[in-house]
Amino acid sequence: MPQMAPMNWLSLFISFSILLLMINSMNFFSTMNKSPETSTNKINKPTNWKW
Repeated sequence: MPQMAPMNWLSLFISFSILLLMINSMNFFSTMNKSPETSTNKINKPTNWKW
C-alpha cells in the first residue's frame, strides 16, 4: 500500500504500539497480584505428619 500517506502509517504504528503496551501491562499486573496470595497460602498451611 504505498499510496497511503506517511501520516497514516505513523498513526497506525502509534495506535498498535499503545495497544501492545496496554495489553502487556494488564497481563503483567494481573499475574503479579495473584502470585503473593498463593505463596502465603502455601506457607500458612503446615503439614502435620504426627499420627
